[in-house]
Amino acid sequence: MGSAPPDGDPAPADGALPAAALASAGERGLGLYVHVPFCAKRCGYCDFNTYTAAELGPPGGPPGASRETYADAAVAEVGFAHRVLAGTDRPVETVFFGGGTPTLLPPTDLARILGAIDDSFGLAPDAEVTTEANPDSVSPADLEVLRAGGFNRISFGMQSSVSHVLRVLDRTHDPEGVPRAVQWAREAGFEQVSLDLIYGTPGESLDDWRRSLEAALACGPDHVSAYALIVEDGTALARRVVRGEVPSPDDDDLADKYLLADEALTAAGLSWYELSNWARDEAAQCRHNLLYWRGGDWWGIGPGAHSHVGGVRFWNVRNPRAYAARIADGVSPAEAREVLDEPTARMERILLETRLVDGLPVSVLDEHGRSRLPGLRDSGLVGIQGERVVLTREGRLLADAVVRDLVP
Repeated sequence: MGSAPPDGDPAPADGALPAAALASAGERGLGLYVHVPFCAKRCGYCDFNTYTAAELGPPGGPPGASRETYADAAVAEVGFAHRVLAGTDRPVETVFFGGGTPTLLPPTDLARILGAIDDSFGLAPDAEVTTEANPDSVSPADLEVLRAGGFNRISFGMQSSVSHVLRVLDRTHDPEGVPRAVQWAREAGFEQVSLDLIYGTPGESLDDWRRSLEAALACGPDHVSAYALIVEDGTALARRVVRGEVPSPDDDDLADKYLLADEALTAAGLSWYELSNWARDEAAQCRHNLLYWRGGDWWGIGPGAHSHVGGVRFWNVRNPRAYAARIADGVSPAEAREVLDEPTARMERILLETRLVDGLPVSVLDEHGRSRLPGLRDSGLVGIQGERVVLTREGRLLADAVVRDLVP
């Protein structure tokens, strides 16, 4: 997971949630996120809660603090989550394995964690089950095991097809391996294949970005995520920027690259449904991420994973050893939590739903927000479709400013 969470309030050792939260749990879908915090190498731009083997030290300590034993701890937390949510009686609609690099674990371990989710909660018949993967972290045999184990969607971290861009990002895969990995996934029977891209890397030209888009589209993905590079405080890339070794991303350059992405992806038959995400059709949209953006409920498994159930947000301790120790002791791995009050929940809804192609219901806005709509519409940043506020193409470039204008 990314930057540090708010302080919050202490989470109870038994993980118990308020009765009101349990009463509404899963009304808008229930998902599980499984955070696998291991990476072969830490990328210079990444501030997620990830660890290399060297950072964790030699194997030992409570089960779950290393790649070799992590699945045991994750399975135990699945059981803990089921006990806390007992009585909600809602099957899991989406599961997303992220990281880190989930596929650094043996595919049998990933399948075992998914099996525990199915045994405890039950998977909906049409459940979407995704794993992230680096193109060089899977083999045809791995993908066959994952598909047989119930995974039906895979998201490859392509980032770029240009070698010098990948070097700045500290990515280790060979760009030529991406189409091969996509082909293997298709042959294994994955129903949906997504590619993740990053634009705005220092030294990346517009032509470099065009080459990456063309290479991604040549793979025939069902879904593409394209994210602007953000230089996060505390990362190796941020330190390089401070030292003057590489420049910061330029806002005008990022805007040009976003527009190029939208043009290329749209021309190839992929439509935007969230600011940074394009899909071939509605079935190819990432339902798990839509659960986040539409305020659904999910339980996050693993170190640093965040959860949201019935208006209560909580997050696990970040260090794998501390996480594993709590799991071994049978107590909640949650470090803290917060109950979202109505103003906070409404503000987050505005922030997230404004990013979607369907937009935000006008009824969610207060008097201040509604008073700002005519000016935003006259500026060409939003349109009003029925009773919903929808970003224009220009508005997508200035989405954060639009949200700031709508929230007092």
